[in-house]
Amino acid sequence: MKYVLSLIGLFVLIISCNSNKSSTSSFGSAQDSDGGQPNILWIVCEDISPILSFYGDNTAKTPVLDKLASESVVYDKAFSVVGVCGPSRSAIITGMYPTSIGTMHMRTAQDVMNWGKRTYKKDVGRQDVQGNDIIQYASVIPDYVKAFPEYLRTEGYFTSNNEKTDYQFASPVTVWDENGKKAHWRNRKKGQPFFSVFNFGVTHESRIWKNADLPLTVSPDDVPVPPYFQDTETSRTDLARLYSNVELLDKEVGDLLQKLKDDGLYDNTIIFFYSDHGGPMPRQKREIYDSGLHVPFMVKDLRGTKGRSDQIVSFVDLAPTVLSLAGVEIPEHIQGKAFLGVQNDEKRNYAFGTSDRFDEFTDRSRAVYNDQFLYIQNDFPEKMWYKDVGYRKQVPMMEELLRFRETCAERSRSGCNLTPTQQEWFTDKPKAELYDYVNDPHNLINLIDNPKYTAVQKELRSRLLKFRDEYIDYGMMPEAQFINQIWPDFEQPVTAEIEINTESENASAEVVRLSSSTKGASIGYIISDTVMDELDLNSGWHVYHKPLEVKKGQYLYAMAQRIGFRESEIFKTQL
Repeated sequence: MKYVLSLIGLFVLIISCNSNKSSTSSFGSAQDSDGGQPNILWIVCEDISPILSFYGDNTAKTPVLDKLASESVVYDKAFSVVGVCGPSRSAIITGMYPTSIGTMHMRTAQDVMNWGKRTYKKDVGRQDVQGNDIIQYASVIPDYVKAFPEYLRTEGYFTSNNEKTDYQFASPVTVWDENGKKAHWRNRKKGQPFFSVFNFGVTHESRIWKNADLPLTVSPDDVPVPPYFQDTETSRTDLARLYSNVELLDKEVGDLLQKLKDDGLYDNTIIFFYSDHGGPMPRQKREIYDSGLHVPFMVKDLRGTKGRSDQIVSFVDLAPTVLSLAGVEIPEHIQGKAFLGVQNDEKRNYAFGTSDRFDEFTDRSRAVYNDQFLYIQNDFPEKMWYKDVGYRKQVPMMEELLRFRETCAERSRSGCNLTPTQQEWFTDKPKAELYDYVNDPHNLINLIDNPKYTAVQKELRSRLLKFRDEYIDYGMMPEAQFINQIWPDFEQPVTAEIEINTESENASAEVVRLSSSTKGASIGYIISDTVMDELDLNSGWHVYHKPLEVKKGQYLYAMAQRIGFRESEIFKTQL
C-alpha cells in the first residue's frame, strides 16, 4: 500500500434518523426558520459516558439536561470515533475518519484553544511504533478537506466557537467568525443565522483532581462502581467528583440556555448536546470500548420532535448533518452522512472506532459496531490493555489501582486487592474481541471464541476489513515516517503568499481577486476604513470565496492557510 495524502475510494456510509419512537425524516429542515436558514447551537461537554438520568443513571441531578431531553430526540447509539478529544474533534470538524486524514495520534501538538499555540517542539521524548523519535506537528490533511463551518460562512452563516478547538491542527481564521472566550451568537449581524459552539470543560478528566477542593454534591456512598474499578473510598470519591462535576455542567448549560431564551431564540434554534467521547476514568478514556466511545447525544429540533432513537450515529456524521440542516450542499469527499435535514440519507448499519498513539503510549486497534455487537481487532496483542499514560496517573483512583497492581504481583492471590476482572486490564490483549454491548455494557465477556457468535464475528470482521481496505489508514505508517511525509525534513511547510489582482469597478471602487498558489489553501480577509495596527487572529476575518469590491482608500488585509501548513504572511494594502 502506498501512503500518500489522498483518499482511496469513497466509502459509502448510509445514515438516517429512523427512530423506533420518533419520526425525524423532515427534522429541522432549512425551511424551519421563518423560511430561512435555522440557527444551530452545539452544547459540547467533555469526557462523559451516558451517565445521565435520561439514560437511566439518576446519580447526578440534572434538571436542565432532563428538561432539554424531554424536548429532544435522545440517541441511544451515538459513538465517538476515538476515545480521546483531539482525534475525536478532528472527525467532528471535518466529517472524516482521523485515520484517513492523519489526525489519529493523540496529541500532535498544543493547538488546543482558539487560534492555537502554533509552536512545535522538536524534542518531546516520544516514539512511534518502531521506536523512532517524533516531533510535535500540525496534521496536514488532504488539500480538499476543510473544517466544515467554512462552508456555512460562505452561505451567510455567522459561526462562533467558545473556545476549545483541539483538531490536531491549528484552526485557520476562515473557520470561525469568532473563536475564543467571548465568542457568542450575540455578536452576529441582526437577522444573520448562526452556528455557535460552546465547549464546557467542567467534566474533563483533569477536573477529577483540579476540582478536588470543591464541595461534593453527590455522596460517595451513592455512586455506582463499575466492576472494573476497585470499590474503595478513593474510587468512590473520584466517582462522586465526576457526578458532582456533571451537576456543575447542568448549571452551566442552564445559564447558556437561559441566554438563548432571553434573546427569544430558544424556539428558533436547533440544539445539539453531546460529549466529545466517553468517560474520564481508567478503562474509559482512551479506550476503544463502550466506556470510551459511547456518548450521550440528543437533538432538539424546531418542530417539537421528541422521543428516543436507536439509530446508530457516528461523529463523522455531525458535519454533514449540520450542513444538511442549514441547506448547504454536502461536499462529496465527506465520509460521514447526514442523519437529519434535507439531505438525510438511509440508515447507518455500522460505526467505526480507532485507537493509535496516546501521548507516550503507542498502540493500534480498530473496531466496528453494529446494532448489538462490538468487534475489535488489536494489531499489537503483545501490548497490555492498560495504556501507561502519565497524564492519567493524576487521577487518584488510577494511582491507587497501580499500587494495588504492584501488591498483587508481590503477594499471593489471597493478599491481592483486585478482582480477576480488575487485574485483566494489566494483561496482554487478544488479537480480536467481540462483545454484546447491549447486554454487556461494560464489555467484560469476550465472545470471540464462542461458537454461538461465529456468524456475528464473521460479519463484523468482514465489515472492518472492508473499512480498512476502502480508506487509507495512516495509522499503519510509523508516525515518524508520516510526519516526514507531510512535513518534509520535519519542517512545517508554509502557505504561499497572497497574490492580488485588481481592476477598477468605477471611480470609487476596485474589484479585487485574491489567490494563493498553495493547493487547498483558504484565504481570510479584512476590509477596514482605517489602518489596523493589531489584528485579532481569533475574530473579524471573512472567508474569501468570490471577488471583492473594495472602496478606494480602504485598507485590505489578507492571509492564506492550508490546514497543517504555517499561514502566509499577512498581505496589507490600501486600495
